[in-house]
Amino acid sequence: MRNLMAIDANFWASLVENPWMIVVHILDILIVAYLIYRLIKALAGTKIMSLIQGVILFILLRFVAELIGFTTITYLMNQVITYGVIAGVVIFAPEIRTGLEKFGRTTQVFLQTQHMSDEEKLVQALVNSVAYMSPRKIGALIAIEQTQTLQEYISTGIKLDADVSSQLLINIFIPNTPLHDGAVIIQGNKIATACSYLPLSESKAISKEFGTRHRAAIGLSENSDALTIVVSEETGAISITYKGEFIHDLSKENLKVFLSRHFASEKVSKTAWYHRFLGRREK
Repeated sequence: MRNLMAIDANFWASLVENPWMIVVHILDILIVAYLIYRLIKALAGTKIMSLIQGVILFILLRFVAELIGFTTITYLMNQVITYGVIAGVVIFAPEIRTGLEKFGRTTQVFLQTQHMSDEEKLVQALVNSVAYMSPRKIGALIAIEQTQTLQEYISTGIKLDADVSSQLLINIFIPNTPLHDGAVIIQGNKIATACSYLPLSESKAISKEFGTRHRAAIGLSENSDALTIVVSEETGAISITYKGEFIHDLSKENLKVFLSRHFASEKVSKTAWYHRFLGRREK
């Protein structure tokens, strides 16, 4: 006990003399905690996780047996622990390898300087899908919910609740498929519905060259703050509507820049930036 008290006194004395050690110890604990968390997460769902739980329970029982004074049981448990580690490695070699591979991939992702956010993944999926559909003149209407809910229009469609991907968006709008007619509504990071009906704009200023998809996109922008992307079935032209603004004939590169800037900052006035970006306005 005196030795422990002496060690404890020396420990606190060292902290007083060198306050920086407090930060070092805290950092040390946080790193160990993070590594244990990542290891547990990497092994979750594997057979080796069940083995680890069993080993922890076995060790606890061993300490209980030692406290009670069961000498023989404690000795046998010590032998099992000693040789059980080797047996466990041999038996669960595939699971251990899989877990370490997961842990290694997690570390690689953590060390990467560029990590795609949810917004970047959404932009990439939208751009890739539009880049495929535009030259093939596959008509598309994609509405992205912003601060105002689109539940009124979501209720008119067919519920999907699927992760956003360019492959899924392309397949939805392939002609003559059950879901190609109507709008896809994206809510958060999910495709909420397909085949939804949007309100048509009654503005007489809209050129007759624009069909129902464009009128629906403009109509939604007049009734909400949703961002809507349109691909023309007749020409393959790409258009965007937002808060009553209609921007027509975007290139793939301009669409990517447009969407990236839109999702990157909510502090900048979107409408004002639209005019600076393209230098023109169509209604």
